[in-house]
Amino acid sequence: VQLQASGGGLVQVGGSLRLSCTRYGRTIGGNSVGWFRQAPGKEREFVAGISWSGYTSDYGDSVKGRFTISRDNVKNTVFLQMNDLKHEDTAVYYCAAKYGLRPGDVLRSYEYDYWGQGTQVTVSS
Repeated sequence: VQLQASGGGLVQVGGSLRLSCTRYGRTIGGNSVGWFRQAPGKEREFVAGISWSGYTSDYGDSVKGRFTISRDNVKNTVFLQMNDLKHEDTAVYYCAAKYGLRPGDVLRSYEYDYWGQGTQVTVSS
């Protein structure tokens, strides 16, 4: 069972990126998925999450109104659309999945079952 995060890169302040989290080996359906990020010298923080039903999403305070999480179970992928990027968004972004939650639950803590390898996002002037 693998999760692969992709889509990171170098972008200017105010720009946009779309990250993808794809599950290989098994369906991502039935799994709540979260995005986290970790900047050098800082703790890993919750960025966004989406319930397995797709009906509920949640965001960290620093990204509300700028980031949007969505899922496409046919493509086995969860997306994180990041707009109006700022210097402080620079970090390695990780996705994680957890099976067995209630249809509307989004997990903000680290208690996920599977983690992807991370993708670097760098926001420059």
